[in-house]
Amino acid sequence: MPHKVTLFSLKLHDFRNYASIALGLDDRHVVLTGANGAGKTNLMEAVSFLTPGRGLRRAAYADVAREGAPGGFSVFAAIDGMQGEVEVGTGTEAGEEGQSRRLRLNGTAARSVDELLDHLRVVWLTPSMDGLFSGASSDRRRFLDRLVLSLDPEHGRRAADFEKAMRGRNRLLSEPRPDARWLDGLELQMAELGVAMALARRELVGLLADLVEASRDEGPFPTSAMALTGFLDDALDRPAYEIEEIYAATLRDGRFRDAAAGRTLDGPHRVDLMIRHREKDIDAARCSTGEQKALLVGIVLAHAGLVAGMTGHAPILLLDEISAHLDEGRRAALFDRVDALGGQAFMTGTDRAMFEALGDRARFLTVENGTIAG
Repeated sequence: MPHKVTLFSLKLHDFRNYASIALGLDDRHVVLTGANGAGKTNLMEAVSFLTPGRGLRRAAYADVAREGAPGGFSVFAAIDGMQGEVEVGTGTEAGEEGQSRRLRLNGTAARSVDELLDHLRVVWLTPSMDGLFSGASSDRRRFLDRLVLSLDPEHGRRAADFEKAMRGRNRLLSEPRPDARWLDGLELQMAELGVAMALARRELVGLLADLVEASRDEGPFPTSAMALTGFLDDALDRPAYEIEEIYAATLRDGRFRDAAAGRTLDGPHRVDLMIRHREKDIDAARCSTGEQKALLVGIVLAHAGLVAGMTGHAPILLLDEISAHLDEGRRAALFDRVDALGGQAFMTGTDRAMFEALGDRARFLTVENGTIAG
């Protein structure tokens, strides 16, 4: 069994509709129930700030701070993490360039929020992801990159550096006579970073596919067939240096076209994650709402198992409104799968009865207007 990463204490200050709360927890799962708008998702969003990024809503920091609060927000957690017990404090403070995020570990300022990945991994599933299969390809890329980041902490930095280099190239191409040497340098940088991103995504999809196949006959959830398309589809089996040369040449040959378009038309930023319902052999986008939900649950659970297996530490799972679109049998199977992963999960819903199958494996809390009882 993987080590169970556990949140034992969670404190919020001026976070969404919470002025100030302190919540003591144990190693059981946490079920948050209450009316819509009570603050259930807000609390899960606070937990999602214990990993790099802008949380499960991808909100601007200014929008996360409680309305009328004089400063930013803060989140504090005591965790039995991947390197033992640690106290994490993160939040925002106002500066000349707006609000910026800060992180302290055991009271000491961290160099970067990426250091959070040394202590825990957080995986989430939210209702906004229900339209993933039929939505924009950018949503699927973001979903894919979040999955990769849970296994490869450097992926986020590579993606950010690629975007920066690509913006520089686009600016140069907009000039009447761009400096060819600068373009060469930027394109070589984009090739190195872009190919590393593509290979990391490809490895993740392959590992997930193997895990999904291995659990094909387990439980009532349909299995998915996943593939990547849109970037060097026929070249990724070659050595990395050859792929980099191919992409750099593609960028060089496409300068006039990209200048006319005002953007770079080839690269990992154009990739799409294609998903099919394996048993029915149809695109996930054509499945029913319930089938899509079940497919997505299966992918997220497989990924959580992959994280646990590869890191030796089960991730924290955030499952918002998880009971929606799942029948009683699938709910019970879901809870058993979540428990078998060996990690701590936070789940929300409006009806406590929907979680009865969890029994004493969970602590039940009631959320009402920014207060928590139970």
